[in-house]
Amino acid sequence: MNDDLTALGARIDRTNELLQRMLAEVAKTPSTHAIFVDAGYLYAAAGRLVAGTEDRRAFDLDAEGLIEALIDRARTIFADSRLLRVYWYDGARRRIHTAEQQTIAELPDVKVRLGNLNANNQQKGVDSLIRTDLESLARHRAISDAALLGGDEDLVSAVEAAQGYGARVHLWGIEAPEGRNQADPLLWEVDSQRTFDLDFFKPYVSRRTAAAYDTTAVRPTREDVRFVGAQIAAKWLVARGREAMAELLPGHPYLPGSVDQDLLVEAEGLLQYSLRGQADLRRALRDGFWEHLQGQY
Repeated sequence: MNDDLTALGARIDRTNELLQRMLAEVAKTPSTHAIFVDAGYLYAAAGRLVAGTEDRRAFDLDAEGLIEALIDRARTIFADSRLLRVYWYDGARRRIHTAEQQTIAELPDVKVRLGNLNANNQQKGVDSLIRTDLESLARHRAISDAALLGGDEDLVSAVEAAQGYGARVHLWGIEAPEGRNQADPLLWEVDSQRTFDLDFFKPYVSRRTAAAYDTTAVRPTREDVRFVGAQIAAKWLVARGREAMAELLPGHPYLPGSVDQDLLVEAEGLLQYSLRGQADLRRALRDGFWEHLQGQY
């Protein structure tokens, strides 16, 4: 009996020794954090805050400078932690990097992950990419803290997944000129919240100046403008494909605002003439665009 108790005591001592060694090793292992940026939220919220618009074409974003600022802020917040990397989530046609996205992807410690863009320039699949990365990194103990810059309610499941594996998720937001730009369920779910204000973003967002065209230029004819609309439609179809066209056609004769704005800006560039306030020419432009697409269907 005594021998059994002695053996049991020895095993307990051995187990305690192993636990102490493990805890000592864990204590020596630095915490690790990563930053997850929903670029769609970033552009919309920062553009609205600084430039007064969510339209990406209306302002420039110094992504490199802003990413550095986010990394510096994370160093302050997670003082005893090291950065794993910054994950940058955005949308692109056929998931092919734009020139801007390629430049961001080449930055050190940055990983660009692309969802798709539909005909209305809406991101598809970005939230699921964020969830996959958050869950995987938390499950493999690659991060202890995640800073998530976003606002979509669909990100709640990503937060829950990461927390289920022991990671802490900290929601970063952008000051809204009025109201909120982050979903309440997301705010309720995270471990902490932090909002960056106008002064933080102002150095990295600048409004573009509108192109100036010669006001004495000869006014193009409706047929000239209709032809340009068809030209742009042909380029649009090559870039976006028949699937995007099929999404667009049910809305005829109306174009989504983003597509209509792209059409206007490109047409003005080709014509070197402003179509602002020219309702008849704007209609001719749209007619030419639609006629070409419908002829291809």
